[in-house]
Amino acid sequence: MSADSMTPMVKQYLRIKEVYNDAILLYRVGDFYEMFFEDAEIASKLLDITLTSRDKDAPNPIPLCGVPYHSVEPYIAKLISLGKKVAICDQVEDPKTAKGVVKREVTRVITPGIVLDGEGVAAGNNNFLAAVVIGIPPLCKGREGGVDLPPLTPPYKGGEVFGLALADVSTGHFSAAEFDSIELLAEELARLEPREVILPLCKGESEGVDLPSLSLPYKGREGEKTLITPLDEKHFDAQAISHLEGATHIIHSLPSAARAAGAIWHYITETQKGEPRHIRRIETSLGTKTMRLDEATKRNLELFRTMIDGGTKGTLVDLLDRTSTAMGARKLKSWMLYPLMDWKAIESRFDAVETIIESNLASELPAHLARVYDLERIGARIAMGTASARDLVGLKNSINEIPEIKDVIARSTLRLRSGQAPCDVAISVLTGDCFADTRNDISDIASKIEKTIVDEPPPSLRDGGIIKSGVDAELDELRSISFGGKDSIARIEARERERTGINSLKVKYNKIFGYYIEITHTHKDKVPEDYIRKQTLVNAERYITPELKDYEDKVLAAEDKIRALEYDIFFKLREDIAAQVERITKTADTLATIDVLTSFAIAAREYKYTRPKVNEGREIKIVEGRHPIIERLNPIERFVPNDVCLDGQENRLLIITGPNMAGKSTAMRQTALIVLMAQMGSFVPAKEATIGVADRIFTRIGASDALSQGQSTFMVEMREAATILKEATERSLVVIDEVGRGTSTFDGLSIAWAIAEDLHDRVRARTLFATHYHELTELALTKDGIKNFNIAVKEWKGEVIFLRKLVPGGTSRSYGIQVAKLAGLPEAVITRSHEVLKNLEAGELDEIGKPRLASHGSSKEINTTQMNLFVHDPKQKI
Repeated sequence: MSADSMTPMVKQYLRIKEVYNDAILLYRVGDFYEMFFEDAEIASKLLDITLTSRDKDAPNPIPLCGVPYHSVEPYIAKLISLGKKVAICDQVEDPKTAKGVVKREVTRVITPGIVLDGEGVAAGNNNFLAAVVIGIPPLCKGREGGVDLPPLTPPYKGGEVFGLALADVSTGHFSAAEFDSIELLAEELARLEPREVILPLCKGESEGVDLPSLSLPYKGREGEKTLITPLDEKHFDAQAISHLEGATHIIHSLPSAARAAGAIWHYITETQKGEPRHIRRIETSLGTKTMRLDEATKRNLELFRTMIDGGTKGTLVDLLDRTSTAMGARKLKSWMLYPLMDWKAIESRFDAVETIIESNLASELPAHLARVYDLERIGARIAMGTASARDLVGLKNSINEIPEIKDVIARSTLRLRSGQAPCDVAISVLTGDCFADTRNDISDIASKIEKTIVDEPPPSLRDGGIIKSGVDAELDELRSISFGGKDSIARIEARERERTGINSLKVKYNKIFGYYIEITHTHKDKVPEDYIRKQTLVNAERYITPELKDYEDKVLAAEDKIRALEYDIFFKLREDIAAQVERITKTADTLATIDVLTSFAIAAREYKYTRPKVNEGREIKIVEGRHPIIERLNPIERFVPNDVCLDGQENRLLIITGPNMAGKSTAMRQTALIVLMAQMGSFVPAKEATIGVADRIFTRIGASDALSQGQSTFMVEMREAATILKEATERSLVVIDEVGRGTSTFDGLSIAWAIAEDLHDRVRARTLFATHYHELTELALTKDGIKNFNIAVKEWKGEVIFLRKLVPGGTSRSYGIQVAKLAGLPEAVITRSHEVLKNLEAGELDEIGKPRLASHGSSKEINTTQMNLFVHDPKQKI
């Protein structure tokens, strides 16, 4: 299409689209957001909406599709979930007063990493935007001098520092950290699963660097695409965050992380057309106070997704999440991702949970918490200028619930102050400094909203009807004119009926013609001469009179002024509250903490969990421990509990043998889950538990591959084992369920033996080591800290009965054939398996050098040429 043939509106669209060429541009036209050209073709397929065209009769019609502006949120959410950016282009002047094309501007860019509204992200999940910087001076060297960035393609040269910043704009979270390896960076990305990652756009040898994907050993959130956004290196400016609380330390101590944070600040400011005023501080996300969790541990312990189908049903978070608010659900996930290592802080959480149980708060608090809206996200929308009147009413109603929550806590814990529970400490944990400090009392915000906003406002701010009477004298006067004008029009209708004698005469209104008098053709001979015809219909005529026109002008002018004045009043109120958003955020954090602790109390009461003891020692002692998830899958069948003792000394490494399906994996995983739950602050499924705080939980479980990355099952095994041996310490808990099974027997046994020795001798980590290599039980004869355990079974008439009990001692059998029989292998195969097993146990070769493995009850001759290659025959030439 030539420029000469374009309409002014199309030219305007193309000018705006040129600036936002990496986003789907939603261009406001009347009551619709429309998309043109390639955007329309893409969006129509992704959103499953009709693709049409503008100027259909033109030689080259423009592809077009659109969605109603008042219901655009679900469409935006779908585009975002598919990894697209969306630029919102609004009309910024009144079409009635515009001269020529209505002025339009992009008012906001929504990206997968920057979502403020509920449609774009699950209520109980965080929505992280990340930025990554490699701190090697200079930052970007060519292919000859160092790191080629981006993409981040291993291997890297020594000395790099990997800076990471993370923000959740929808809640106000902002953090930064540095790592000394790409693996640790990938681990943190995998832990938090950002929806979008910003990378520096650096110049390569000639024309820049292609950025097709983030080449890290990291996968984004299941079912969602992680958007990679290149940003000019100049925007990675650490000074951009210098005004934030906590920034000074990060700028001086973590310069690469600070630069990444600067990029995030710039990106948010540019896309949202203003600074995120609700983000007041930045903190470092890593330190010695929380446990590190890697992707393998998240996956193998099924914390957030099951290994079978990737769903949440049957996960630890599904089991423990009894929260009543979205804020609480997010905080529970955060506590699960970052378990505490400070035993005193853990004990404080236990105190609070115990108090909630003993005082019956677990029964009373949920009903009050359920009436609290998502204050974190409402506060973010207020600060970013996108909050609606309904958001403010939700904020008001939530604030009004806080005195009830305080009162319930005070009344319910009053009787415990005599010493039945550590109540004073618990109340401090429950309420924090927020409720105790009168400066954080936000009841004044609720009062302002109550005085200003109607209790049930309409969804759109531009429709009016959101401000109460008595708030503004001019508004009340305009409403009187508007409502009085409508009453006058009703009087006009009655008078005109009497004057004309036409009882069916009606005074009507529509947006196109305004007010008019409608008379059917049956009475057209009675129409007065002063009526002015406006429109002819099939069965009627429409007329206007000078008097009716005067009233119309007054009423419509008043209504336009009412809407404009109501919006101004609402805008000023929202700006006033935005200045107080930090107080709202503190209150939200306190309520979320109360919600999570209440959730722990509900789970403990319902599932019969007990309070563990935590300390700085190295002993992990669990009496009658249970797997929290498996015991709930079939509550009718009694779960067999097990004892585990790891003390870092005589019981440093437990070799666990026994058949498949007997419960080895269950016993080991439940130990890891109990440690994790305890360090979250939750009671645990055990009769008793003493937990010496762990700095890491490592899991090497089962067989998996990464064929898309060129890694076989065995390679994945070895990589995971290598990570454990490299990073585990004597304070770590290591769970290894099979290692070395992906290669030959002797190779695998040798590797497993050496790994177990290294964990015992050098690493000295507390380790549960399950294996089918029964030879490993001999390690206990040579190592003081290794003990043998097995899962007990009972043989009865050729069948095997699993007792599910972990008992001292090793075993020399895996009962694989019995398990195969239970799985349904044909009887002939089972019989033959027993024959082969007997031959193997008796020795591979008979007295004349024939392989016993191939021996059979039949006397038929077996070709043993290949096997005989391994038998020395002095007559045979090799």
